Amino acid sequence: MKIVIIGGVAGGMSAATRLRRLNENAEIIVLEKGPYVSFANCGLPYYVAGEIKERTDLLVQTPEALQARFSLDVRPNSEAVFIDAAKKEVIVQTREEEYILTYDKLILSPGAKPFVPPTIGLAEAENVFTLRSVPDVDAISAFIEKEQPKKAIVIGAGFIGLEMAESLVHRGLDVTIVEKAPHVLPPLDEEMAAYVSKELTANSVKLYTGLAADSFEEKGKVIVLENGKRLESDLTLLSVGVNPETSLAQTASIKTGVRGGILVNEQYETSQKDIYAVGDAIVVKQQINGKDTMIALASPANRQGRQVADVISGLNRKNKGSIGTAIVRVFNLAAASTGLSEKQLQQANETYQVVHIQGKSHAGYYPNAKTIVLKLLFHPTTGKIYGAQAVGGDGVDKRIDIIATAIKAEMTVEDLPELEFTYAPPFGSAKDPVNMAGYAALNLMEGLSDSVQWYELEDKQKEDHVLLDVRNADELTSNGHLKGAVNIPLDSLRERLSEVPKDQPIIVSCHSGLRSYIAERILKENEYEVKNLDGAFALYSTVRPEKVEK
Repeated sequence: MKIVIIGGVAGGMSAATRLRRLNENAEIIVLEKGPYVSFANCGLPYYVAGEIKERTDLLVQTPEALQARFSLDVRPNSEAVFIDAAKKEVIVQTREEEYILTYDKLILSPGAKPFVPPTIGLAEAENVFTLRSVPDVDAISAFIEKEQPKKAIVIGAGFIGLEMAESLVHRGLDVTIVEKAPHVLPPLDEEMAAYVSKELTANSVKLYTGLAADSFEEKGKVIVLENGKRLESDLTLLSVGVNPETSLAQTASIKTGVRGGILVNEQYETSQKDIYAVGDAIVVKQQINGKDTMIALASPANRQGRQVADVISGLNRKNKGSIGTAIVRVFNLAAASTGLSEKQLQQANETYQVVHIQGKSHAGYYPNAKTIVLKLLFHPTTGKIYGAQAVGGDGVDKRIDIIATAIKAEMTVEDLPELEFTYAPPFGSAKDPVNMAGYAALNLMEGLSDSVQWYELEDKQKEDHVLLDVRNADELTSNGHLKGAVNIPLDSLRERLSEVPKDQPIIVSCHSGLRSYIAERILKENEYEVKNLDGAFALYSTVRPEKVEK
């Protein structure tokens, strides 16, 4: 059997090496249009920062090493430009020649390409870069060394944009981020992204959100925003998303779907016989709701490459879809998500409920415990877990990975308190934040607690709800208080119930939500109409700092 794989890196190389392990006598040819067939593209920003010292560390495998170990015919600088599905032929273009390559099975792993908007003056800019490959990072590094830029603008505040913003700060540049969406890190919901904005600002990164670049002037030295604001830039990184690279697939009349991604079935077969596709270019099922989507992440691409090799080798494998689990480091903060966001649930008109909890990366009394803010989204009656987001200084990856596993296992929020974790003070808490999120969700489902979300509070106050802050007086002095709040410390609440009006709905708040839940239970047992401000003062003051009074 002769198998041709177009595109290396994650999906293509996973397919190639797995195919060899299962088919010693197959002829396996890998075509890569660039010079490097196997490199760590997720490590590129950290090379710019200098955290990865050696460029060679980015190069995972060479054609020579792949030939020696796996007997793979790897051909870099070889671009497939046309597929004749009827004849089972691929036209390949190199620097020296053009030739026809036949196949029995063809695997497409073309990946995605950076989206470059048709902005006025962008084509003439001489200091604008994208980051997707080793040649890209070489160009950026060479520009920094030669031109010694002082000011950098990152257009796009997604994962790569934020990683590059941090990397450029570490290189000594004055960095500004411009993001078209209302907040940085659009995959996260607004209140969770607010913690990321706060961390960026604390590290002297300037932010412009809700704005796009309207034009480039002076060969890229000046960027004009939609509101007329003019920004100077010595170096600009364009990171406004990616599009699936499907131009080659279109030459074979392969069917495409959402956002132009390649349509495949459960065995990764395209609409053309004996042509398969994997990686960032394919449409996948969002496993939680079964809808078509695009998820450009390394882990699914690696899995897909292995699975398509299994399918071609006669093993029973199915493409079950993906849920989209990702993480980014922003200076001293980590931000991660899995599954569906609240925004996505709202757009899909799903019935859902939210709970925010605040915990510690390990036992709070053990040194260097870091705060984790965890958001859990779930169905209010079935407990189905829709998604989760977390931000914090440490341990964020562990909690989101656990919830991602729970989603894949089709667990509900009722299962989360039952999960057993390794515990010793340096590593965790006896009741992990994931357990606590499960408990809090169950309290809502079972009617022991009712919540008000941060974006509902202002309207509730206008509707004559009383906001009761049960923090201690010294906390109000040091951290401030929310406008219009009445303060009765929790430990005094039972003795001061007469001060709480029974003819008005009550919203209770504390710092993180734990004490306010206790206050909620006290008030409900005394027949008050009461709800808990989910996430409490810590969350609300982060996303709406202008509402805090000293």
